[in-house]
Amino acid sequence: CHPGRGFARRTLLGLGAVLTGPVSVFEGAVEVRLADGGRRCAGRVEVKQQGQWGTVCGNYWDMNDAAVVCKQLGCGSAVGAPQYGHFGAGSGPIWMDDVGCNGTESALSDCKHRGWGEHACVHALDAGVTCSEYTGFRLVNGSTACGGRVEVQVLGTWGTLCASHWDLLDAHVLCRQLNCGFAESVPGGEHFGRGTGPVWRESFHCDGTEAHLGQCPVITLGASPCSHGNNAAVVCAAGFASLRLVGGGSRCDGRVEIFQNGTWGRVLDDQWDMQEASVVCRQLRCGEAGTAYNPPKPERGTGPVGLRGVRCAGHEASLALCNTSLPESAPAAGVAEDVGVICWGSRRVRLVNGSGRCAGRVEIYYQGIWGTVCDDGWDLSDAAVVCHQLGCGGAVEAAGSAQFGKGSGQIWLDGVSCSGAEAALWDCPARPWGQHDCGHKEDAGVICSEFMALRLENSDGCSGRLQVFYNGMWGSICSNSMTLDTVSLACKELGCGDGGSLETHLSYGRVSGPTWLDNVQCGEKTSSFWQCPSAPWNPQSCEDPQEEIHITCNGNSEPPGHPSVTPAPVPC
Repeated sequence: CHPGRGFARRTLLGLGAVLTGPVSVFEGAVEVRLADGGRRCAGRVEVKQQGQWGTVCGNYWDMNDAAVVCKQLGCGSAVGAPQYGHFGAGSGPIWMDDVGCNGTESALSDCKHRGWGEHACVHALDAGVTCSEYTGFRLVNGSTACGGRVEVQVLGTWGTLCASHWDLLDAHVLCRQLNCGFAESVPGGEHFGRGTGPVWRESFHCDGTEAHLGQCPVITLGASPCSHGNNAAVVCAAGFASLRLVGGGSRCDGRVEIFQNGTWGRVLDDQWDMQEASVVCRQLRCGEAGTAYNPPKPERGTGPVGLRGVRCAGHEASLALCNTSLPESAPAAGVAEDVGVICWGSRRVRLVNGSGRCAGRVEIYYQGIWGTVCDDGWDLSDAAVVCHQLGCGGAVEAAGSAQFGKGSGQIWLDGVSCSGAEAALWDCPARPWGQHDCGHKEDAGVICSEFMALRLENSDGCSGRLQVFYNGMWGSICSNSMTLDTVSLACKELGCGDGGSLETHLSYGRVSGPTWLDNVQCGEKTSSFWQCPSAPWNPQSCEDPQEEIHITCNGNSEPPGHPSVTPAPVPC
């Protein structure tokens, strides 16, 4: 065994440590589950009636309905109620339509609806839910409510958040969620003092566009222990006349809204141009302005108007310092319409079609449009910049020839030649934006060291040695502290049913390679295998081959509800 095993149970604080209470069973309640959301507490809503699973129509589906589903599943609070097939179209009966919960019901079947099987709907409109096990967020020890040490409440227990993966994108989401504008900085150490109580080791991986931290991917597996001296913190930029951009693909593009008198309001103008856009981008710390525009009709706002008519010289520090005192009776050059901006800070990179945020086809968001990167000259130095930019560690493979599928639309970059030290992919030498001689069959991809996947090695379907892919290599998982809750989540992740058993009489031989993990401790209500606390990543986690875990799942091998690309072992 390794040195950390003796104290692992005391120091491994993650969601599994507090989400172990009994599941409430509601008498007469119809069973509910969430499908194809990548974790237990997010996905398409499905209910079981007459022994058959079916879906719920998205007509009139709202946060009150979602709140009841989250409560029934023991998944905390609702942070999203997507309608109209957000998690894909289901199959089978559509059991419920026109659901109308008030939010206080104990089960979805207690809510008003048309009647079982009565609907005017199609599966393209299936309702979804995103729940968060996190039931509260606050900033403490700061001079205002919009700055301080981050504290997170997990089903009633408050604790501080470890800063090991906390960054500006995560902080932006929390500031927006708390109505505190955007993040100015993320001070480290004990800037806002030491916390008390548990230190959550969860790492949030937001892209900056989420409305709530609970909507961001969360990883706990393999995280190192954390002390109160390494607390996540943020200083938000908030106050009268704060701005935000909505409806875009990043924090730094979209329709402009202003915060006044406690509410967000639309900004309307009849002569919106680059001078005003420059001020908006500067105020939001989004770099230079790229485009000033009036959103098309489907993207216009419908709420209250916060500002009508504004004239800037272009050098002002905030929109409120521009001339905003234009009288209602002032002659207008045209009709005052909603206004939008695209700032240079809106550029983003993502990896798609790779079964995780740290592997996939490289896509860049530029000028409000997602596009791909050509693989001409694409190598590990280029891939390393992408991985670092995404907080995904180092690069273990620079993939070409559309290994992660062909993209569509724009090809933004070609001839990329990074040194590996650049902060962003667009800082690397390359041909001008949009200039290329490529087709999508040459789309570039990446596998980063933080990419994780599960498989059953020596498997004839849904049984075998459980292995995890990390740092470019497949490795085993040790059986210490292993419970059936952990086996269940592994089987769900593998698309092999919802439970299974630990094998005790092993017929498999020892394999070479690392043994990555030990003391994986999933709780009864943990959403996902990746949110289970464990000992830190260690390629020699178990010394005895008998400690390697082998499982048999209760289902047949089916592809999970997301695109899958199985990584090949990368030689050491």
